Parts: sequence; structure tokens; C-alpha cells
Amino acid sequence: MKYVIGVDLGTSSVKVLLVNQLGEVQYSVSKDYPLIHKQPGYSEQKPEDWVDKTIDALKQLVSEANVQAEDIEGLSFSGQMHGLVLLDEQYEVIRDAILWNDTRTTPQCKKIDQQLGGKLLEITKNPALEGFTLPKILWVKENEPVNLDKAKVFLLPKDYLRYRLTGKIHMEYSDAAGTLLLDVVNKSWSSEILRTFEIPAEICPPLVETEDLVGTILPEVAEKTGLSQETKVFAGGADNACGAIGAGILSEGTALCSIGTSGVFLSYEENKNKNYGGKVHLFNHGQKDTYYTMGVTLAAGYSLTWFKETFAKDKSFDSLLEEAAKSTVGARGLIFTPYLVGERTPYADAKIRGTFTGIDGSHNLGDFTRAVIEGIVFSINESVEIFRNYEKTINTVISIGGGAKSELWLQIQADVFNAKVLKLQNEQGPGMGAAMIAAAGLGWFSSLKECAEVFIQADKVYEPNPENVKRYKEFYQVYKDVYPHTVAINHQLFDLRNRNEVFAETN
Repeated sequence: MKYVIGVDLGTSSVKVLLVNQLGEVQYSVSKDYPLIHKQPGYSEQKPEDWVDKTIDALKQLVSEANVQAEDIEGLSFSGQMHGLVLLDEQYEVIRDAILWNDTRTTPQCKKIDQQLGGKLLEITKNPALEGFTLPKILWVKENEPVNLDKAKVFLLPKDYLRYRLTGKIHMEYSDAAGTLLLDVVNKSWSSEILRTFEIPAEICPPLVETEDLVGTILPEVAEKTGLSQETKVFAGGADNACGAIGAGILSEGTALCSIGTSGVFLSYEENKNKNYGGKVHLFNHGQKDTYYTMGVTLAAGYSLTWFKETFAKDKSFDSLLEEAAKSTVGARGLIFTPYLVGERTPYADAKIRGTFTGIDGSHNLGDFTRAVIEGIVFSINESVEIFRNYEKTINTVISIGGGAKSELWLQIQADVFNAKVLKLQNEQGPGMGAAMIAAAGLGWFSSLKECAEVFIQADKVYEPNPENVKRYKEFYQVYKDVYPHTVAINHQLFDLRNRNEVFAETN
């Protein structure tokens, strides 16, 4: 039997999967690394942590999986999107990576809008939002100009990791589409955007396709991990593109709900000229010359993790979900908005913050937990609503991530989305998509679609409950009213907090 490895470089950990030719996961290893929050709105990581933990994970996998190194034929990547890694002339990291969930770049986003206007959407198919890479480059240019002057090239997180394993510098289209520097349709760096903001074109890396063979494992990496130097390395894709591949979202009519740290609702798109007016994102897919559209909830699974760690640290997630199951549809009149780090779809608001609305003395831990889960799904449903308003048919949704590990959460998705929700037999999210890229790249299959037919099988279908659908529609309308009624208050509090923290630091 032959094998491939999928490396999923996430926000809080790296996960490596060993997958055989039948799509069966033979072994998996996960290693955590920290986030760095220097001040409110800042989110950074040390790229060296990604490398160290990935090598540790690969070493453990090779030593414990009980397979021959030469039988591991290929490796590919999925990675957190948008993060800025700057490298100098010696390809050394200049500063810590600025991550996708960093929201410091509101002024730079305004500058992009002012200088490009509608051209930005025309070229990149996406609006200027704090999470994207171009605003981060402009922030460095304005606040740390020496660091940008030193830069020979910029990379995204998984592309930096791939460079460290292969010695080759590239970026592939599905991740490049999230930089706000790519001409998405023409698949090239936009000279107009680079010229407008006086960014040297030389710092943009060569572009490759997701399935392209980009090198083999470096000898020193092979020695550290136990992998063969002959292991072929394929470019890989952005985490959402890989999540779509790993769930079989490779043709029209299929949709994906992925609930990890963030939440994503994603739909396959073949029409490169489809115009959603910037209300949802349109990116290049990992499948060549196709696209996907998606809406994002910034703090999806993170909201539940925050709630547990803050209010129920001694309880497991399973016990919390058992408590939530005892509550009712609508959490007995309690609404949660998951805006802990701002919001992406549909508001694109870096200052908005979360709320519990409707609290009274009778609410218990189960009600609060259920309100958090429902609030996350309500937020994702705002993306579903946008797609349906643009006449996309959404009848079946494949659910992956943390939201697919709970019967309660899966049923809530079915009821709120008013669609069938499928749970997969062997759901491994973006890591499986990365493994499939390697499998297709090696020629095990003629295409990703053919690979999906072997690797992906449904486990259980959750049908919407008509009575619950009706009740959730009412609570969802209330949920949508919370943002416009609290946005001004939240912005005032955000500004006051920042001023007070600056005052405290200087006194």
C-alpha cells in the first residue's frame, strides 16, 4: 500500500494525516502553537513555531505509523489564509507573521477603498477587509517601513512552511486570491494594484497551481523526520479550498459549512464573472480554473471555546453540549452574537463586539451554551441567505469541523439552514483535502473529482425539522436586529477601551 500526507497548518495547531490509496486515515498527529496578542486587535505568530511543530509531527507520524518511509510517496498542504510572512534577502523571517484574524488595519482598508474604488472588486472580486494581506503590507509600510524595505518576498503561512521543507519559493492561486493583490480571473499579480500602492512587484512570489509538483523534501528535513528525500511535494491550497476539496465540493449545487476557529459557508462556483457585489468572497478553487464563493464568521468555534474557558473551565465540551440539549429552540429567549473579534459577513466590521441579549434570572448554563451555538449558526446563515438572494440553490450542506462532531449542532444547522446536512464518514477537513491534492498530483487518480469518489463517503443525513425551521426563523429575525441596534454602542465602547488602555500604558 502507498500513502500520502496532508499537512493542515491551522491557526492554533498543525495536523498531519497519513492517508492510504483507499482514502483511509492510517495515522494522525497534531501539535499546538501559541498566538501572540500584543494589544487588542493584534494577532501574530512566530513562523518558526509552524516549522518546528510540523517537523515534530512528521517525525512522530513516521516513527509511529508502522509504514515504510519509501511508501509515503507525496505530501501537500492546507493553510490558514491571508497571514503576512516577510522574508529578507537571505530568506530569513523579518518579523512575526500578522494573521488573518488581526484587525489593526482599518485605516489601510479605508485607504484601499479611497484609491481603488470599484476597481478593487473588478480585479480581486473581494472588498478591502482587515483580514486580507494587502492591508497588512500597507500597515507595515506605514508603521515599520524598514521592515518592508528589507523584504525580498512575502509569503502566506503554508507557503513559508513549504519553502522550509523544500527550499522552493512559490504561492498557489487559491491562497493568492486572498491577498487582494491577485487578478483572480487572469491569474496574475495585479500590476495596477501594486503600482497604486507603490509595492515592488519583486516581492510577489512565482504563482503555481494547487496540484503542481514543486519539489521534494530537503535532505536535512528528511533526516529530521524520517521521510524519504524522494517524497514529492505538491503546492497545496488555502484552508477553505482544501476544506472544499476534502468534502467533495467540486461541482455546482454543493455547499460546505465548516466550523473551526472561524466559520465558513462555501459554495462551488464555475462562473468567474458572477457578481455578488462584494457581499461574499470569490476565490480561485484548488480545482484548476474553477472558483468558490464563501461567507465568513470570524469567531465561530472560537466563541464556544472562549465561553467554555471563561465560564465552564472544569467542564468538557461534551458535557456542555449535553446541557445545551436540555434547553429549547431559541435558548429560552436568549440570543448570542459571536462578534468576539469583529465580524466579516455580512457586516465587515472590525469594531463590533459580541452580546448576550435577553438574559433573565432563570437562564442556566445550558441556555447560555445553546445560545452560543445557535448564534454561531445564525451568523453563518447570513451567508446562506445572501447566496439564496442571488438565486443559488442550497438544498444539501456538507458539515465539517467542530460543528460536525455534535448531533445537536448538526441538527441545529439543518433547522436554521432549512437544508439537509450531511456528516461524512471520515471527516478530516482541510487536511484530507491536502492529502487528496497529493494523491491526484501523484497520478493515483485522473482528477480531484475521481479522488473524491473514493476518499469521501457520507455517514449520516440530518433532515430539517419543519416545526423547528419555523421557530428558528422567528429567532433569526431577532438575531438580525441585534447588530443595527447595538453597533453604535459597541463602537463607542471599542474606542473608549482603546483610549483607556493607551492611557494606562503611558501612565
